[in-house]
Amino acid sequence: MTGRHPRHRGRAVALFFLAPLVGEYLLGNTPITDVASLLMFAPMYGGGALLIRETARRYGRGWPTMIVLAAAYALLEEGPIDMMLWNPSYGGFDIAAAYSGTYVPALGTSVQMLQDVLSMHTVWSICVPIALVEACGREATGPWLGRTGTAVTAGLFAAGSALLSAAQVAQTRFVASPAELAWCSTVIVALVGVAFALRRGPSARSGPAAPAPWRVGTAAFGVTSLYWAREFLGEGVPQWAVAGAWFGLVAASVALCARWCRRTGWGEAHRLALAGGALLTYAWVGVSHARDMDVPRGTALTGNVVFGLGAVALSAAAARSVRRREAQPSPSAASRSSASPNSSTIS
Repeated sequence: MTGRHPRHRGRAVALFFLAPLVGEYLLGNTPITDVASLLMFAPMYGGGALLIRETARRYGRGWPTMIVLAAAYALLEEGPIDMMLWNPSYGGFDIAAAYSGTYVPALGTSVQMLQDVLSMHTVWSICVPIALVEACGREATGPWLGRTGTAVTAGLFAAGSALLSAAQVAQTRFVASPAELAWCSTVIVALVGVAFALRRGPSARSGPAAPAPWRVGTAAFGVTSLYWAREFLGEGVPQWAVAGAWFGLVAASVALCARWCRRTGWGEAHRLALAGGALLTYAWVGVSHARDMDVPRGTALTGNVVFGLGAVALSAAAARSVRRREAQPSPSAASRSSASPNSSTIS
């Protein structure tokens, strides 16, 4: 991946590998003993995250565009690429039985399956890694790659996705129906259109001050943990009620974030807090998730500790980087200071 500057190349490479580390390893899907699979996951996860980030930033778009593109990626990965949305025994698990409560025949999948796919990949596979890597550096919103780097990334993403898709078909002998692939592809294209129909810049900030970043991070941890807490609900809870609660939780979270980001003082520290809170949720979820994936207990515990501590260390490093930038005067403030009548121009 060729970048415009060595520093930008480093950040692009960091995002390329961080996305699968969060999406697969921190979650507990893939054990720490299978680190070699990182090279298989990175082109799809990391390539997707990097292409979304570069596309949005190159065209002057912000987080609303990246979030919607991340949702499109979520459906692309679990739809046309590996077809988990429709495979009744994906990964050797009885997916059909697990999600039977909200199955919709016209879609060939369940509402809760769609909710899980959109939640995990939109938030953790794409947006959290982008926010963390953007926070670790001086220049957050400019493109990191030139045309060559973008083309190489796109090629890696396409090749990696095709390889994983072929491997899934060869292993499971399952292929979704043309109708299932058609509706999913239509929704993906529509989401991409919506992403670029959103306005370019944020609205003017006014009104009361934004909450402290630590409050935002606590809220993010609480909301994302509440989403995963459904794993501990009893079997008697109606699954359609759980699905309805998901819609309510997402709507409330989007409304709250939209309100906060319009407040005075909202900035990079708050966006990092949102990502950090969600990241810490994956740290505790990975403990139970590794158990569900039948990972040996010692291996699972080692992975949980290593990747969990890594998540904390990365969040802390990103926070220090943001604090350093906030402590530096902006270029406009510096120029105003040098132009002030009270400033000395005598050497």
